[in-house]
Amino acid sequence: MEKALEIPVNNAIYDELGERWYGADDDPVALLRAESRLRNPWVAERILAERGDAARVLDVGCGAGFLSNYLAHRGFDVTGLDASQASLDVAARHDTTGKAHYLLGDALRLPFADASFDVVCAMDFLEHVEDPAAVVAEVARVLRPGGVFFFHTFNRNPVAWLVIIKGVEWFVKNTPRHMHVLRLFIKPRELQSMCERHGLAFRVLHGSEPVILSWAFWRMLLTRVVPRDFRFRFSKSTLLAYTGYATRAPTLNRAAGES
Repeated sequence: MEKALEIPVNNAIYDELGERWYGADDDPVALLRAESRLRNPWVAERILAERGDAARVLDVGCGAGFLSNYLAHRGFDVTGLDASQASLDVAARHDTTGKAHYLLGDALRLPFADASFDVVCAMDFLEHVEDPAAVVAEVARVLRPGGVFFFHTFNRNPVAWLVIIKGVEWFVKNTPRHMHVLRLFIKPRELQSMCERHGLAFRVLHGSEPVILSWAFWRMLLTRVVPRDFRFRFSKSTLLAYTGYATRAPTLNRAAGES
């Protein structure tokens, strides 16, 4: 297993993907697209249930807009923020509605006033920053009372290291070194604690895992190319990865540990 200290996560790769974000199957970005096909409809339906169709949504670490563009297509007012201008350019080109707003910015210093959004999403993002607690603090700051924080990230344990880091390196072509590093993975109880310190209460938590009893999974192992019918599913186990959401109290409580 990699040593726990010093290894930086390789975020520079996202500046280099270009149209491979949407087109490449011989790249781990294809796994991200497959995950999005599972999560995006679920996020949209939960937003409708929690905040209605007029919800204003911020997608932090939006990358090339897999979630942002989907939510814009569903009719939500969406702003996608990322530190990679190259990724944002791809996202804008693939926004068929022309209504998603894309902005270059820092998740540690969100360029928005307090209580600006009904929903904030951070999908496949928290494991790419050195200080996820600071990101959660900013998320809580810009959420309105009753707002919803959606997240997806990876659990930190030896099995996750073996499957998510080494397994992808072994079985998917063009996987760059240090695309993920174990020390930045987050245990569910750690994320729950970060949320609670800033007035966000866990509401729903699903495990997330690839569907291994499928021909698509085994074709990937044989060819190192991700088939277009490769699928993920929600599960009870959070051993590898987890998806969920937390909500802010209907009335802001400044004594809840906000910064």
